[in-house]
Amino acid sequence: MTQAAAQRRGGGGWHRFANPARFRRIAGAVAPWASGLAVALLLLGLALGFFVAPADYQQGETVRIMFVHVPSAWMALFCYTALAAASAASLIWKHPLADVAARAMAPIGAVFTAQALITGALWGQPMWGTWWVWDARLTSVLVLLFLYLGYMALWQAIEDPAKAAKACAILAIVGFVNVPIIKFSVDWWNTLHQPASVLTTEGPKIHASMLWPLLVMAAGFKAYFVAVLLLRMRTELDGARLRALESRLAAAE
Repeated sequence: MTQAAAQRRGGGGWHRFANPARFRRIAGAVAPWASGLAVALLLLGLALGFFVAPADYQQGETVRIMFVHVPSAWMALFCYTALAAASAASLIWKHPLADVAARAMAPIGAVFTAQALITGALWGQPMWGTWWVWDARLTSVLVLLFLYLGYMALWQAIEDPAKAAKACAILAIVGFVNVPIIKFSVDWWNTLHQPASVLTTEGPKIHASMLWPLLVMAAGFKAYFVAVLLLRMRTELDGARLRALESRLAAAE
């Protein structure tokens, strides 16, 4: 068995999506549905969260920031996990679309992380009396934002695409250690941030009237992620194709 065949076998059936033309067809079919679903879910989630869900008996109307802040924080972690997984697929199986996917995910994850930090500050100021504290949860999320920004900067700093992809993949995989730190920081250290109230071993600890808008918003953000990821990946592939064509034309001259 050749090395290429072994890599395809090790990578499983997903190598059938490695052909850029085939991926474009799939992305072109899925993206409009994902976009429509994202718009519908986000509108529904915002309506439920801001007009149907009751105010909290302690936090009052301020609690409505939760319907944007919490799903943003979930997506910040999800995007980096997917980024690290794609980077691992690139290093281990040399999947041709893995680097494209990872590069496309980074700005999306950075936006979700920044959104989580900003909405967290808006929520924290009336609750804690301060916009920011250097506790474990907030600091580790800030580190996550820097990891996203560093990943994108490293892609721009290295001219050779192959070397850039390898360096960025290593950075993404090493940086993944921050994800469990963020997740368990409120359990490992004394922080102002409240413990998990949705994903717990005992089940959700918040009332259904607040839980459902939260889950709808989370689903909307996930659909938005899929739509934008497919769009960015198609743009990356088109850009690579254009650069290759320009190189051939320059060589022909």
